[in-house]
Amino acid sequence: MALGARMLAPVVTTIVTALLMAAPVARGEVAPDAPDVLVKGITTEVVAIIKADKDIQAGDTRKIVALVETKILPHFNFTRMTQSAVGAAWRRATPDQQKQLTQEFRTLLVRTYSNALALYREQVIDFKPLRARAEDTEVTVRSEIKQRGAQALTLDYDMEKTSAGWKVFDVKVGGVSLIAAYQGDFANQVRDAGIDGLLKVLVNKNRQSDSRPKG
Repeated sequence: MALGARMLAPVVTTIVTALLMAAPVARGEVAPDAPDVLVKGITTEVVAIIKADKDIQAGDTRKIVALVETKILPHFNFTRMTQSAVGAAWRRATPDQQKQLTQEFRTLLVRTYSNALALYREQVIDFKPLRARAEDTEVTVRSEIKQRGAQALTLDYDMEKTSAGWKVFDVKVGGVSLIAAYQGDFANQVRDAGIDGLLKVLVNKNRQSDSRPKG
């Protein structure tokens, strides 16, 4: 999974930074459950937690993981994300394999997001006006990352409306999809060793992350 990891590292770092650094927004501007307001609201809450917690600022791994788990990842549709990343092979997987794949992929992203969160730096996020109709069930929340001495970078959240609210199912940084960063490696693993082979790779990668020293 070397290629996917190399592609994903800067992408996820940017994604997490964006989730953290978006400027606060007044709740009364649009409907409370609007997807763009949801994303902005998450960032406001997470930034406040980071600024108030010296352990997180110092890189406490356990607290960082807990923050990602409780405040960011509940707003992602991991079943759809995993299905998209696995591709056509998903239909050949048993229900139990699908469940395991989703859990391991989620764990992988938790670890990756947490590592990126530990690199938190101040940046400015400019959210673009949401272009969507009231009846739309899938929208894209568009934003732009601005930081001193660097070119602005686009960051787009693909979101779907579910019974549990709006959920992110893909993120694109500079037009590059988070899911696409994994698809090639996943396809290669399935081709060479089947679904169980892909699961083994994911489990081993997550165990390696767990075995690293904690903050």
